[in-house]
Amino acid sequence: MKLEEQIFGIKNEADFVNTSLQVFQFQYQNNEVYQKFCKLLNIQPQHVKTLQDIPFLPIDFFKNHQILSSSKNIEETFTSSGTTGNLTSKHLVTNLNLYEKSFIKAFEGFYGAIEEYVTLALLPAYLERKGSSLIYMANHFIHKSKHPESGFYLDELEELATLLKKLEQEGKKVLLIGVSFALLDLVEREQFQLKNTIVMETGGMKGRRKEMIRTELHEILKEGFGVDQIHSEYGMTELLSQAYSKGEGVFNCPNTMKLLIRDTEDALSYVAEGKTGGINVIDLANLNSCSFIATQDLGKKIGENSYEILGRFDHSDVRGCNLMVL
Repeated sequence: MKLEEQIFGIKNEADFVNTSLQVFQFQYQNNEVYQKFCKLLNIQPQHVKTLQDIPFLPIDFFKNHQILSSSKNIEETFTSSGTTGNLTSKHLVTNLNLYEKSFIKAFEGFYGAIEEYVTLALLPAYLERKGSSLIYMANHFIHKSKHPESGFYLDELEELATLLKKLEQEGKKVLLIGVSFALLDLVEREQFQLKNTIVMETGGMKGRRKEMIRTELHEILKEGFGVDQIHSEYGMTELLSQAYSKGEGVFNCPNTMKLLIRDTEDALSYVAEGKTGGINVIDLANLNSCSFIATQDLGKKIGENSYEILGRFDHSDVRGCNLMVL
């Protein structure tokens, strides 16, 4: 069976571990940057037998290196938003089908078929630049939903508010996915009572508003939209998989993804469940780049495949990662 088929056929923990170890061996052999990194750590591939044995590439490498495990042509380059003067991350994607399969399978595993939803994307900060992987995903959702009302919104808040109320009256299922500052702008303009809408924030004020903790943001949005929970998506430029939260800031991963919590003082060690540490991501959909990434994010494991995302390390630069500081 091809590795790609294996990745999307994972059914249990044993499958995930077995596939991860195979992907590690593949990327060690085919990714020059990752192999050099492993050698610097004196990691010998034949001794890597568990997930904890796998070296995780610091996410900053995506700013300064071409992270590729494939010699195929690059189909798309996704870039992080970054800030003026800062280097941005570049994720070179040689197989967009992998990304599409990953985000559709992940979303539908948590929420059901995207065709069931009118998809409304309120993503002004992302629409105003090129190379956003989130825009690529939202655009795919919009087209796949096949609802004529689905679409992107930049500054048309009044039009969006009218449509949301109309869809609510018609009893249609709606996915409203939005950047945090724009969702706040919307509820400051209008008040809603939405019973058929999933409101999903993708994090970040993008310099448009003062940052606030997730619980404060969610309370304002819950009241403004008249919903019981605010959903969240955890993804980033350097990943082709996403974790989702259906509320309370608790995230779950799809079958292609797992978070390991490393010790903040010793990057090669891991902390116990319930302890805060740095987030290492295994994203098997990153087959042709690197599946093992040490992020600058903080979090903790709170149960089987359940995690809290708590913010970023102090003094780390703020990237276009869908994450709120706490």
